Amino acid sequence: MSLAPRNAPIDPFSSLPSSSSSSSRPIPHRTPVGPPHRAIAACRGEIAAGLVLRHAGHRDVVLRYEALGDPGLPVLFVAGGISADRHVGSSDPFASPGWWESQVGAGRALDPRSYRIVAIDWLGADGSLDVAIDPADQADAIAAVLDALGIERLAGFVGSSYGAMVGLQFAARHGARLDELVAISGVHRAHPFASAWRALQRRAVALGALQCDETHGLALARQLAILSYRTPEEFAARFDTSRVVDGRVRVDAEDYLDHCGAKFVAATTPTAFLRLSESIDLQAVDPESIRLPVTVVAVVDDRVVPLADAHALVERLRGETRLCVLRSPYGHDAFLKEHAAIAAILVERFPGASYGNGSFDHGRENAA
Repeated sequence: MSLAPRNAPIDPFSSLPSSSSSSSRPIPHRTPVGPPHRAIAACRGEIAAGLVLRHAGHRDVVLRYEALGDPGLPVLFVAGGISADRHVGSSDPFASPGWWESQVGAGRALDPRSYRIVAIDWLGADGSLDVAIDPADQADAIAAVLDALGIERLAGFVGSSYGAMVGLQFAARHGARLDELVAISGVHRAHPFASAWRALQRRAVALGALQCDETHGLALARQLAILSYRTPEEFAARFDTSRVVDGRVRVDAEDYLDHCGAKFVAATTPTAFLRLSESIDLQAVDPESIRLPVTVVAVVDDRVVPLADAHALVERLRGETRLCVLRSPYGHDAFLKEHAAIAAILVERFPGASYGNGSFDHGRENAA
């Protein structure tokens, strides 16, 4: 991991943790605060709002949120990839593991005993909004939720993948309400090569619909997406050679890809996937308009968000800016898999207590 202020010379290939060193380091934990078994407060809700969408005009929408921690604490907003939702970490009222269980929870990098953690279901995630959705629309939706909750200002916005794109939009559009942004594996634009990958994924869904098998098309799209998120190095270490099964060649990774596709289909509608996938490709924010502190986290092995784009973003941001560069065989999914490296960055940016070490269930980690 390398840290540097904006405009300082940055060598992304020096002092970078290997995947083995990153995964073996102890994960920063916060020491217990207050009673050792103090329950973590949490609530969920829905908000009816009228939003003017960038490409679709005025729409009446329902926004769904979840908040962990006491209302009087400083507030952090947390957002992930297009498959992420409002349930980022478990609590007493909502005990199932969240999508970022490795980072959100008592004693973890983002501790609800030190900060109130707020997250939403993405606008369009339920498939009911079949229009073009811009990342700027998501930023406005977040602002509407904060208004409804009486939250005037965020101590921080932590966004990963699509969530980082939305975080940059929020910083540009609602910067007066934000102290600091951490943008992990997401930048100011969608790279044309990654957009071409996503266009083919959407065509797979369309082809499935033509064959009256939309879910199969959606599963295939997800499998293609997984291949763009991960790396050849991971697959070489994880999977074996092909074999012949019932007279046909079966690639060793096919069972894994089938599992990823089936899991995604069970949780996502084709409309939601199509519109949120399109939304990534609509990302366009002017970095010069952002004048607050930003930590940009990039992964050398990320084929969706190239390191060069992270460098370009850092050079154009106008506030205090830091760049953290990681290596990971998990590529774009490093924010879900490199628990120690990501936790170290978050703990540094959002201190609130002393830290200890420990182990825990990493939860239900979805690919971006």
